[in-house]
Amino acid sequence: MSELCESAGDPGLLRRAEKLDAADELRALRDRFVLDDVVYLDGNSLGALPAHVPDRLADVVRREWGELRIRSWQESGWWTAPERIGDRIAPLVGAAPGQIVVGDSTSVDVFKALVAAVRMARQEQQRGSGPRDEILVDAATFPTDGYIAGSVARMTGCTLRPVVPEEVPGALSGRTAAVLLNHVDYRTGRLHDLPSLTAAVHEAGAYAVWDLCHSAGALPVGLDEHGVALAVGCTYKFLNGGPGAPAFLYVRRALQDRFDSPLPGWNSHAEPFGMRDTYVPARGAVRGRVGTPDILSMLALEAALDVWDGVSVEAVRAKSLMLTDFFLDCVAAYVPTGRVECVTPRAHEERGSQVALRCPDAGPVMERLIAAGVVGDFRHPDVLRFGFTPLYLRFADVERAARVLGRVLAGT
Repeated sequence: MSELCESAGDPGLLRRAEKLDAADELRALRDRFVLDDVVYLDGNSLGALPAHVPDRLADVVRREWGELRIRSWQESGWWTAPERIGDRIAPLVGAAPGQIVVGDSTSVDVFKALVAAVRMARQEQQRGSGPRDEILVDAATFPTDGYIAGSVARMTGCTLRPVVPEEVPGALSGRTAAVLLNHVDYRTGRLHDLPSLTAAVHEAGAYAVWDLCHSAGALPVGLDEHGVALAVGCTYKFLNGGPGAPAFLYVRRALQDRFDSPLPGWNSHAEPFGMRDTYVPARGAVRGRVGTPDILSMLALEAALDVWDGVSVEAVRAKSLMLTDFFLDCVAAYVPTGRVECVTPRAHEERGSQVALRCPDAGPVMERLIAAGVVGDFRHPDVLRFGFTPLYLRFADVERAARVLGRVLAGT
Protein backbone atom coordinates (compact mmCIF):
# COMPACT_ATOMS: atom_id res chain seq x y z
CA MET A 1 0.00 0.00 0.00
CA SER A 2 1.15 3.54 -0.74
CA GLU A 3 3.09 5.54 1.84
CA LEU A 4 0.14 7.92 1.79
CA CYS A 5 -1.92 5.22 3.48
CA GLU A 6 0.79 4.30 5.98
CA SER A 7 1.24 7.80 7.42
CA ALA A 8 0.38 8.19 11.09
CA GLY A 9 -3.06 9.48 11.90
CA ASP A 10 -4.32 11.74 14.64
CA PRO A 11 -4.56 9.63 17.84
CA GLY A 12 -7.82 11.25 18.88
CA LEU A 13 -9.49 10.55 15.54
CA LEU A 14 -8.15 7.00 15.47
CA ARG A 15 -9.59 6.31 18.93
CA ARG A 16 -12.88 7.89 17.93
CA ALA A 17 -13.06 5.71 14.80
CA GLU A 18 -12.34 2.61 16.87
CA LYS A 19 -15.12 3.43 19.35
CA LEU A 20 -17.62 4.21 16.60
CA ASP A 21 -16.87 0.94 14.82
CA ALA A 22 -17.21 -1.03 18.04
CA ALA A 23 -20.64 0.50 18.67
CA ASP A 24 -21.85 0.14 15.05
CA GLU A 25 -24.94 -2.08 14.96
CA LEU A 26 -24.46 -2.60 11.20
CA ARG A 27 -20.79 -3.63 11.35
CA ALA A 28 -21.46 -7.33 10.65
CA LEU A 29 -23.04 -6.48 7.29
CA ARG A 30 -19.61 -5.80 5.82
CA ASP A 31 -19.04 -9.57 5.68
CA ARG A 32 -21.88 -9.85 3.16
CA PHE A 33 -19.78 -8.08 0.50
CA VAL A 34 -16.68 -8.75 -1.59
CA LEU A 35 -14.21 -6.13 -0.39
CA ASP A 36 -10.47 -5.64 -0.09
CA ASP A 37 -8.07 -3.16 1.51
CA VAL A 38 -9.24 -0.31 -0.71
CA VAL A 39 -11.39 2.38 0.93
CA TYR A 40 -14.35 2.33 -1.42
CA LEU A 41 -16.21 5.66 -1.40
CA ASP A 42 -17.89 5.30 -4.77
CA GLY A 43 -20.93 3.24 -3.83
CA ASN A 44 -23.09 6.12 -5.01
CA SER A 45 -21.91 5.25 -8.54
CA LEU A 46 -21.59 1.46 -8.29
CA GLY A 47 -22.26 -0.53 -5.17
CA ALA A 48 -19.93 -3.31 -4.01
CA LEU A 49 -20.62 -6.92 -4.96
CA PRO A 50 -22.66 -8.92 -2.41
CA ALA A 51 -20.67 -12.08 -1.76
CA HIS A 52 -23.43 -14.58 -2.58
CA VAL A 53 -24.42 -13.12 -5.96
CA PRO A 54 -21.87 -15.03 -8.10
CA ASP A 55 -23.20 -18.41 -6.92
CA ARG A 56 -26.77 -17.31 -7.54
CA LEU A 57 -25.92 -16.11 -11.05
CA ALA A 58 -24.06 -19.35 -11.76
CA ASP A 59 -27.21 -21.28 -10.87
CA VAL A 60 -29.34 -19.03 -13.08
CA VAL A 61 -27.01 -19.55 -16.03
CA ARG A 62 -26.27 -23.25 -15.63
CA ARG A 63 -29.54 -24.63 -14.32
CA GLU A 64 -32.35 -22.18 -15.04
CA TRP A 65 -31.06 -21.23 -18.48
CA GLY A 66 -28.82 -24.20 -19.31
CA GLU A 67 -31.12 -27.02 -18.16
CA LEU A 68 -34.65 -25.66 -17.85
CA ARG A 69 -34.29 -23.23 -20.74
CA ILE A 70 -37.66 -21.73 -21.71
CA ARG A 71 -39.41 -23.56 -18.88
CA SER A 72 -37.79 -21.11 -16.48
CA TRP A 73 -40.18 -18.34 -17.48
CA GLN A 74 -42.72 -20.22 -15.37
CA GLU A 75 -40.84 -22.75 -13.26
CA SER A 76 -38.11 -20.32 -12.15
CA GLY A 77 -40.37 -17.30 -11.87
CA TRP A 78 -38.73 -15.28 -14.63
CA TRP A 79 -42.00 -13.86 -15.88
CA THR A 80 -43.06 -12.40 -12.53
CA ALA A 81 -39.59 -11.14 -11.57
CA PRO A 82 -40.22 -7.42 -12.37
CA GLU A 83 -43.09 -7.20 -9.89
CA ARG A 84 -41.62 -9.60 -7.33
CA ILE A 85 -38.35 -7.68 -7.16
CA GLY A 86 -40.29 -4.42 -7.11
CA ASP A 87 -41.99 -5.62 -3.95
CA ARG A 88 -38.54 -6.31 -2.46
CA ILE A 89 -37.49 -2.72 -3.14
CA ALA A 90 -40.78 -1.23 -1.95
CA PRO A 91 -40.08 -1.17 1.82
CA LEU A 92 -36.68 0.46 1.17
CA VAL A 93 -38.42 3.49 -0.35
CA GLY A 94 -41.51 3.50 1.82
CA ALA A 95 -44.02 1.89 -0.53
CA ALA A 96 -46.62 -0.82 -0.05
CA PRO A 97 -46.46 -3.85 -2.36
CA GLY A 98 -47.92 -3.70 -5.86
CA GLN A 99 -46.66 -0.25 -6.81
CA ILE A 100 -43.13 -0.83 -8.12
CA VAL A 101 -42.02 -2.63 -11.25
CA VAL A 102 -38.38 -3.29 -12.12
CA GLY A 103 -37.04 -3.06 -15.64
CA ASP A 104 -35.41 -0.93 -18.32
CA SER A 105 -32.96 1.85 -17.47
CA THR A 106 -33.49 4.91 -15.32
CA SER A 107 -33.64 7.05 -18.46
CA VAL A 108 -36.40 4.92 -19.99
CA ASP A 109 -38.36 4.95 -16.74
CA VAL A 110 -37.99 8.74 -16.45
CA PHE A 111 -39.40 9.02 -19.97
CA LYS A 112 -42.37 6.78 -19.18
CA ALA A 113 -43.15 8.57 -15.91
CA LEU A 114 -42.80 12.10 -17.25
CA VAL A 115 -44.97 11.53 -20.33
CA ALA A 116 -47.58 9.81 -18.16
CA ALA A 117 -47.49 12.75 -15.73
CA VAL A 118 -48.19 15.24 -18.52
CA ARG A 119 -51.00 13.10 -19.88
CA MET A 120 -52.66 12.73 -16.47
CA ALA A 121 -52.40 16.45 -15.75
CA ARG A 122 -54.11 17.23 -19.05
CA GLN A 123 -56.83 14.67 -18.42
CA GLU A 124 -57.67 16.46 -15.18
CA GLN A 125 -57.49 19.93 -16.66
CA GLN A 126 -60.58 21.89 -15.72
CA ARG A 127 -62.85 23.01 -18.52
CA GLY A 128 -62.23 26.62 -19.48
CA SER A 129 -58.79 26.74 -17.88
CA GLY A 130 -55.59 27.39 -19.79
CA PRO A 131 -53.51 24.56 -21.22
CA ARG A 132 -51.13 22.48 -19.15
CA ASP A 133 -48.18 23.13 -21.42
CA GLU A 134 -45.16 23.52 -19.15
CA ILE A 135 -42.70 21.09 -17.58
CA LEU A 136 -40.41 22.22 -14.78
CA VAL A 137 -37.10 20.43 -14.36
CA ASP A 138 -34.48 20.58 -11.63
CA ALA A 139 -31.95 23.12 -12.95
CA ALA A 140 -29.05 21.06 -11.55
CA THR A 141 -30.40 17.71 -12.67
CA PHE A 142 -28.30 14.82 -13.89
CA PRO A 143 -27.78 15.55 -17.60
CA THR A 144 -29.76 12.57 -18.92
CA ASP A 145 -32.84 13.61 -16.93
CA GLY A 146 -32.59 17.00 -18.60
CA TYR A 147 -32.21 15.46 -22.04
CA ILE A 148 -35.25 13.24 -21.46
CA ALA A 149 -37.29 16.15 -20.11
CA GLY A 150 -36.43 18.19 -23.21
CA SER A 151 -37.51 15.39 -25.49
CA VAL A 152 -40.77 14.90 -23.58
CA ALA A 153 -41.46 18.63 -23.81
CA ARG A 154 -41.00 18.58 -27.59
CA MET A 155 -43.17 15.49 -27.99
CA THR A 156 -46.01 16.82 -25.82
CA GLY A 157 -45.93 20.42 -27.00
CA CYS A 158 -44.73 21.72 -23.65
CA THR A 159 -42.24 24.39 -22.70
CA LEU A 160 -39.36 23.17 -20.57
CA ARG A 161 -38.28 25.48 -17.75
CA PRO A 162 -35.28 24.74 -15.50
CA VAL A 163 -35.90 25.77 -11.89
CA VAL A 164 -33.88 25.44 -8.70
CA PRO A 165 -35.85 22.96 -6.53
CA GLU A 166 -36.26 25.39 -3.64
CA GLU A 167 -37.91 27.83 -6.05
CA VAL A 168 -40.39 25.34 -7.50
CA PRO A 169 -43.38 26.42 -5.32
CA GLY A 170 -43.10 29.98 -6.62
CA ALA A 171 -42.65 28.82 -10.21
CA LEU A 172 -45.79 26.67 -10.33
CA SER A 173 -48.82 27.91 -12.21
CA GLY A 174 -51.97 26.70 -13.91
CA ARG A 175 -49.81 25.89 -16.93
CA THR A 176 -47.57 23.43 -15.09
CA ALA A 177 -48.19 19.84 -16.08
CA ALA A 178 -45.25 18.03 -14.52
CA VAL A 179 -42.14 18.64 -12.43
CA LEU A 180 -39.06 16.42 -12.60
CA LEU A 181 -36.95 16.60 -9.45
CA ASN A 182 -33.94 14.85 -7.95
CA HIS A 183 -34.28 13.77 -4.35
CA VAL A 184 -30.51 14.16 -3.86
CA ASP A 185 -28.35 16.37 -6.07
CA TYR A 186 -25.78 14.12 -7.70
CA ARG A 187 -22.99 16.73 -7.56
CA THR A 188 -23.42 18.33 -4.17
CA GLY A 189 -25.26 15.68 -2.18
CA ARG A 190 -27.97 18.17 -1.19
CA LEU A 191 -31.16 16.43 -0.04
CA HIS A 192 -34.27 18.21 -1.29
CA ASP A 193 -37.53 18.48 0.64
CA LEU A 194 -39.61 15.76 -0.99
CA PRO A 195 -42.70 16.10 1.24
CA SER A 196 -43.23 19.85 0.85
CA LEU A 197 -42.28 19.99 -2.83
CA THR A 198 -44.60 17.09 -3.65
CA ALA A 199 -47.46 18.78 -1.82
CA ALA A 200 -46.85 22.09 -3.60
CA VAL A 201 -46.77 20.47 -7.04
CA HIS A 202 -49.94 18.49 -6.47
CA GLU A 203 -51.72 21.51 -4.99
CA ALA A 204 -51.05 23.27 -8.28
CA GLY A 205 -52.75 20.46 -10.21
CA ALA A 206 -49.49 19.10 -11.62
CA TYR A 207 -47.56 15.89 -11.04
CA ALA A 208 -44.13 15.50 -9.49
CA VAL A 209 -41.79 12.83 -10.81
CA TRP A 210 -38.99 12.07 -8.36
CA ASP A 211 -35.60 10.68 -9.34
CA LEU A 212 -34.43 8.58 -6.36
CA CYS A 213 -31.12 7.38 -7.81
CA HIS A 214 -29.05 8.87 -4.99
CA SER A 215 -31.47 8.23 -2.14
CA ALA A 216 -32.93 4.74 -2.62
CA GLY A 217 -31.11 2.50 -0.17
CA ALA A 218 -29.39 5.41 1.55
CA LEU A 219 -32.17 7.12 3.47
CA PRO A 220 -35.92 6.91 4.15
CA VAL A 221 -37.98 8.20 1.21
CA GLY A 222 -41.58 7.70 2.31
CA LEU A 223 -43.25 7.49 -1.11
CA ASP A 224 -46.64 6.38 0.23
CA GLU A 225 -46.50 8.56 3.33
CA HIS A 226 -45.84 11.74 1.38
CA GLY A 227 -48.31 11.13 -1.43
CA VAL A 228 -45.75 10.81 -4.22
CA ALA A 229 -47.39 10.02 -7.54
CA LEU A 230 -44.48 8.80 -9.65
CA ALA A 231 -40.85 7.99 -8.95
CA VAL A 232 -37.94 6.24 -10.58
CA GLY A 233 -34.60 5.04 -9.33
CA CYS A 234 -31.57 2.97 -10.21
CA THR A 235 -30.50 -0.15 -8.37
CA TYR A 236 -26.75 -0.30 -8.98
CA LYS A 237 -25.77 2.38 -6.47
CA PHE A 238 -26.85 1.99 -2.85
CA LEU A 239 -28.90 -1.13 -3.68
CA ASN A 240 -25.77 -2.90 -4.99
CA GLY A 241 -27.54 -4.53 -7.94
CA GLY A 242 -24.50 -4.59 -10.23
CA PRO A 243 -23.39 -2.63 -13.29
CA GLY A 244 -26.32 -1.83 -15.54
CA ALA A 245 -28.83 -3.35 -13.11
CA PRO A 246 -32.42 -2.52 -14.10
CA ALA A 247 -34.14 0.56 -12.74
CA PHE A 248 -37.46 0.72 -10.92
CA LEU A 249 -40.64 2.65 -11.56
CA TYR A 250 -43.11 3.55 -8.81
CA VAL A 251 -46.72 4.32 -9.75
CA ARG A 252 -48.98 5.19 -6.82
CA ARG A 253 -51.81 2.66 -6.56
CA ALA A 254 -54.56 5.27 -6.90
CA LEU A 255 -53.11 6.38 -10.25
CA GLN A 256 -52.38 3.05 -11.84
CA ASP A 257 -55.60 2.87 -13.84
CA ARG A 258 -54.75 6.26 -15.39
CA PHE A 259 -51.06 5.61 -15.98
CA ASP A 260 -50.77 5.94 -19.76
CA SER A 261 -47.32 4.73 -20.77
CA PRO A 262 -45.78 6.13 -23.95
CA LEU A 263 -44.11 2.73 -24.45
CA PRO A 264 -47.00 0.22 -24.53
CA GLY A 265 -45.06 -3.02 -24.96
CA TRP A 266 -46.40 -6.54 -25.02
CA ASN A 267 -45.22 -7.20 -21.46
CA SER A 268 -47.66 -4.60 -20.15
CA HIS A 269 -50.62 -5.87 -22.19
CA ALA A 270 -53.61 -7.23 -20.30
CA GLU A 271 -53.21 -10.42 -22.34
CA PRO A 272 -49.50 -10.53 -23.24
CA PHE A 273 -49.62 -13.89 -24.98
CA GLY A 274 -52.85 -13.16 -26.80
CA MET A 275 -50.88 -11.30 -29.49
CA ARG A 276 -53.77 -8.91 -30.06
CA ASP A 277 -53.61 -6.17 -32.67
CA THR A 278 -55.02 -3.65 -30.21
CA TYR A 279 -53.21 -2.64 -27.05
CA VAL A 280 -55.14 -3.05 -23.80
CA PRO A 281 -53.10 -2.14 -20.71
CA ALA A 282 -52.81 -4.54 -17.81
CA ARG A 283 -53.97 -3.51 -14.38
CA GLY A 284 -51.61 -2.37 -11.66
CA ALA A 285 -47.90 -1.63 -11.71
CA VAL A 286 -47.48 -4.09 -14.59
CA ARG A 287 -48.38 -1.15 -16.83
CA GLY A 288 -44.85 0.07 -16.32
CA ARG A 289 -43.38 -2.91 -18.17
CA VAL A 290 -42.45 -2.72 -21.85
CA GLY A 291 -40.57 -5.62 -23.43
CA THR A 292 -38.84 -8.80 -22.35
CA PRO A 293 -36.93 -8.14 -19.11
CA ASP A 294 -33.18 -8.63 -18.81
CA ILE A 295 -33.30 -11.74 -16.70
CA LEU A 296 -29.61 -12.15 -15.84
CA SER A 297 -29.15 -8.65 -14.42
CA MET A 298 -32.60 -8.71 -12.85
CA LEU A 299 -31.94 -11.91 -10.92
CA ALA A 300 -28.52 -10.63 -9.87
CA LEU A 301 -30.34 -7.64 -8.40
CA GLU A 302 -32.84 -9.90 -6.66
CA ALA A 303 -30.02 -11.82 -5.04
CA ALA A 304 -28.21 -8.61 -4.09
CA LEU A 305 -31.26 -7.40 -2.21
CA ASP A 306 -30.79 -10.27 0.26
CA VAL A 307 -28.17 -8.16 2.03
CA TRP A 308 -31.05 -6.00 3.24
CA ASP A 309 -32.67 -8.84 5.18
CA GLY A 310 -33.17 -7.64 8.74
CA VAL A 311 -31.80 -4.16 7.99
CA SER A 312 -33.84 -0.98 8.48
CA VAL A 313 -33.37 2.06 6.28
CA GLU A 314 -33.59 4.19 9.41
CA ALA A 315 -30.53 2.49 10.87
CA VAL A 316 -28.69 2.97 7.58
CA ARG A 317 -29.58 6.65 7.58
CA ALA A 318 -28.39 7.12 11.16
CA LYS A 319 -25.03 5.56 10.35
CA SER A 320 -24.78 7.54 7.09
CA LEU A 321 -25.06 10.82 8.95
CA MET A 322 -22.50 9.70 11.51
CA LEU A 323 -20.09 8.64 8.75
CA THR A 324 -20.39 11.90 6.85
CA ASP A 325 -20.12 13.98 10.04
CA PHE A 326 -16.98 12.08 11.00
CA PHE A 327 -15.49 12.46 7.54
CA LEU A 328 -15.99 16.22 7.65
CA ASP A 329 -14.32 16.35 11.06
CA CYS A 330 -11.40 14.33 9.72
CA VAL A 331 -11.11 16.52 6.63
CA ALA A 332 -10.97 19.60 8.88
CA ALA A 333 -8.16 17.98 10.87
CA TYR A 334 -6.08 16.57 8.04
CA VAL A 335 -6.57 18.78 4.97
CA PRO A 336 -4.52 21.99 4.68
CA THR A 337 -6.62 25.08 5.39
CA GLY A 338 -8.26 26.56 2.31
CA ARG A 339 -7.41 23.63 0.07
CA VAL A 340 -10.98 22.36 -0.30
CA GLU A 341 -14.48 23.75 0.17
CA CYS A 342 -17.36 21.55 1.27
CA VAL A 343 -20.36 22.08 -1.01
CA THR A 344 -22.52 19.47 0.73
CA PRO A 345 -24.92 20.98 3.29
CA ARG A 346 -23.93 20.52 6.92
CA ALA A 347 -27.52 20.27 8.12
CA HIS A 348 -28.62 16.65 8.40
CA GLU A 349 -32.02 17.32 6.90
CA GLU A 350 -30.34 18.70 3.77
CA ARG A 351 -27.66 16.05 3.30
CA GLY A 352 -27.77 12.81 1.33
CA SER A 353 -25.18 10.05 1.78
CA GLN A 354 -22.24 11.73 0.11
CA VAL A 355 -19.79 14.56 0.65
CA ALA A 356 -18.66 16.79 -2.20
CA LEU A 357 -15.54 18.90 -1.83
CA ARG A 358 -14.67 21.65 -4.28
CA CYS A 359 -11.00 21.49 -5.23
CA PRO A 360 -9.39 23.44 -8.14
CA ASP A 361 -7.34 20.43 -9.31
CA ALA A 362 -9.97 17.82 -8.45
CA GLY A 363 -9.27 15.54 -11.42
CA PRO A 364 -5.57 14.92 -10.73
CA VAL A 365 -6.24 14.79 -6.98
CA MET A 366 -8.77 11.99 -7.43
CA GLU A 367 -6.32 10.08 -9.61
CA ARG A 368 -3.74 10.25 -6.81
CA LEU A 369 -6.31 9.20 -4.23
CA ILE A 370 -7.29 6.16 -6.26
CA ALA A 371 -3.64 5.22 -6.74
CA ALA A 372 -3.28 5.41 -2.94
CA GLY A 373 -6.22 3.08 -2.34
CA VAL A 374 -9.01 5.57 -1.70
CA VAL A 375 -11.67 5.40 -4.41
CA GLY A 376 -14.08 8.28 -4.87
CA ASP A 377 -14.92 10.08 -8.09
CA PHE A 378 -14.52 13.40 -9.86
CA ARG A 379 -17.31 15.56 -11.21
CA HIS A 380 -16.53 18.30 -13.69
CA PRO A 381 -15.18 20.86 -13.26
CA ASP A 382 -13.85 20.84 -9.71
CA VAL A 383 -15.69 18.44 -7.39
CA LEU A 384 -14.27 15.53 -5.43
CA ARG A 385 -17.23 13.30 -4.64
CA PHE A 386 -17.25 10.70 -1.87
CA GLY A 387 -20.18 8.32 -1.40
CA PHE A 388 -20.86 6.63 1.94
CA THR A 389 -22.52 3.22 1.92
CA PRO A 390 -23.29 2.34 5.54
CA LEU A 391 -23.82 -1.36 4.83
CA TYR A 392 -20.11 -1.95 4.38
CA LEU A 393 -18.18 1.20 5.24
CA ARG A 394 -16.29 1.47 8.54
CA PHE A 395 -15.39 4.59 10.49
CA ALA A 396 -11.76 3.52 10.28
CA ASP A 397 -12.10 3.66 6.48
CA VAL A 398 -13.43 7.20 6.74
CA GLU A 399 -10.52 8.35 8.90
CA ARG A 400 -8.03 6.77 6.53
CA ALA A 401 -9.64 8.37 3.47
CA ALA A 402 -9.44 11.85 4.97
CA ARG A 403 -5.87 11.26 6.11
CA VAL A 404 -4.79 10.21 2.61
CA LEU A 405 -6.65 13.17 1.13
CA GLY A 406 -4.76 15.49 3.46
CA ARG A 407 -1.42 14.00 2.45
CA VAL A 408 -2.26 14.27 -1.27
CA LEU A 409 -3.32 17.89 -0.96
CA ALA A 410 -0.26 18.73 1.09
CA GLY A 411 1.85 17.32 -1.70
CA THR A 412 3.66 14.81 0.50
